[in-house]
Amino acid sequence: MTPSKVSLAHLPTPLEPMERLGAELGFDPGCLWVKRDDCTGLAGGGNKARKLEYLCADAMALGCDTLVTGGGRQSNHVRMTAAAANKVGLRCTVVLASPEPAHPTGNVVLDHLLAPDIVWAGPLDYYGTEAAIEQACADLEAEGRRPYRMPVGGASTVGALGYVDAADELLGQLPDLELVVVADGSGGTHAGLVAGFGHHGRVLGVDVGTRPDLDEQVPAKAAEAAALVGRRRPVGDVQIDHEHFGDDYGAMTDECRRAIDAAARLEGLVLDPVYAGKALAGLIAARASGRIASDQKTVFVHTGGMPALFAHAYANWIRG
Repeated sequence: MTPSKVSLAHLPTPLEPMERLGAELGFDPGCLWVKRDDCTGLAGGGNKARKLEYLCADAMALGCDTLVTGGGRQSNHVRMTAAAANKVGLRCTVVLASPEPAHPTGNVVLDHLLAPDIVWAGPLDYYGTEAAIEQACADLEAEGRRPYRMPVGGASTVGALGYVDAADELLGQLPDLELVVVADGSGGTHAGLVAGFGHHGRVLGVDVGTRPDLDEQVPAKAAEAAALVGRRRPVGDVQIDHEHFGDDYGAMTDECRRAIDAAARLEGLVLDPVYAGKALAGLIAARASGRIASDQKTVFVHTGGMPALFAHAYANWIRG
């Protein structure tokens, strides 16, 4: 039986040609496109809306009363989970792997507006954040609540189903597409796309430095998501580029800045500096090296995240 979902996103999202950027990068005409998943609508948009449609439905089906998740201080997933909880009438607790800032900026401003219960957990790595989410659930259960635990990024098998749907949507819009390039944070978006297409070779993930074990987790989640909706196990080898996140998650890099500038100045497209900017940097490098051929029909997935540009460090970086 196909899992149920609630309606949270504006779908289908547009698929737009990027002819000026494509020409700059040496693509043949009609070969570079952008999937505008920054336009999903929910609390500013972004790729997490597709996942949350399934995750919220699962939470309600299980009789849960509180969504619980976490991420970094500028987490897009946290922002959108809080919004989704408000939309469907659930409570929400979020763990932010940071000390509480004296002055909120970027996504944190929207977190305060959307008003989940926030646990400022201090600096934590990926699996430290997962442990803090688990502890938050235990604390809520001790209070008699019924929490629904979401991993960082909503990267569960259920969450990945949103991008199984997105793969089908893309094929309806561009049937001869050959490659999709997407940011790899927690890996759920990549896994769902692979499950939808049925082949690892059709998706290139660009690691942004969130999760240390993407090479194991993406194929595992892709296989689980495919099985959940009755599709065949994906074939081929996982494709992840680990060369473009810089010193750490969220680090500012020159190649990311060049990618953000190119998207803005050639296509009027605003990318964030944590996910989509890094992913486009990876696409640019893959085209320059010949990993992506000039005539290969390529779709870049814009996963959203614009609020991060208004965090102090990134705003000053953009200003130069």
